[in-house]
Amino acid sequence: MFAAPDRVTATVFAELDDEAHHPAGTSSWLALQRPGAPSSSFIEGPAFDRHGNLWICDIPWGRIYRISPESKVELIVQYDGEPNGLAFHPDGRLIIADYKHGLMALDTDSRKISVYYERPRGERFKGVNDLIFSEEGDLYFTDQGQTGLHDPTGRLFRLTRQGELHCLLNNVPSPNGLVMAPDGRSVLLAVTRDNAVWRVPLMTDGSATKVGAFVRLSGGGGPDGLAIDAEGNLVICHLGLGCAWVFNRHGEPIRRIQSPTGMLTTNAAFGPATHPGLYITESESGKILHAPVDW
Repeated sequence: MFAAPDRVTATVFAELDDEAHHPAGTSSWLALQRPGAPSSSFIEGPAFDRHGNLWICDIPWGRIYRISPESKVELIVQYDGEPNGLAFHPDGRLIIADYKHGLMALDTDSRKISVYYERPRGERFKGVNDLIFSEEGDLYFTDQGQTGLHDPTGRLFRLTRQGELHCLLNNVPSPNGLVMAPDGRSVLLAVTRDNAVWRVPLMTDGSATKVGAFVRLSGGGGPDGLAIDAEGNLVICHLGLGCAWVFNRHGEPIRRIQSPTGMLTTNAAFGPATHPGLYITESESGKILHAPVDW
């Protein structure tokens, strides 16, 4: 459909060393999600704080790490959970999309974990995956669980700043990463098992309308995490293909960023002005990759 875009190879910014990897053991998340595949970590959820530190999570072992601009990796907390996605609340707390528990919160000063939103209407989530805050302070997050084309019941939620929970979509075959369009009028949603990114236009009351596919991919395991810049250029981490694609606001491919190690490119975040570039988690090797933003 389109010509192959320019290809660049990312470099390694930081990695979990041997001491930072969990020793041999059992993990219910690994047994379910990656049966038979040895793994001492599975990192995702890159998010930058106000000081330029990069935060990531390690899903199977319930760990949250902080990485300094100088690439120093520090374990901040380990708890009985499965942290999958991270986003900073306007008040500075780190909100966690926890596959096991729901939405959790980390006070980064005290290093204490607490429940943020656990059981909608007294029921458990299927397995929350990723989350973003809008400019107005509303929280959008995906509830993926084990959904797919065989069971297209994954959900997209909006939790308003007033604490009201709204289900925007309940028919998604594996909703994953998400971003807000620069104009705030739509959400772009990675639908892993459909190998596509959907556009979810938002009505003035916050409800969804006229949902459709924005980008369709092929191969690999499908799109995982997303990132977007102020011009609407969309970064799509292609799980299982070892790369991140960049599409312009019209849906045309303009760059392919290749991983130098591992095929599980899962999530991405744009760095702050002091440390610009694109930062990508490669979950197979426990490395954080860096690529320039020059498209």
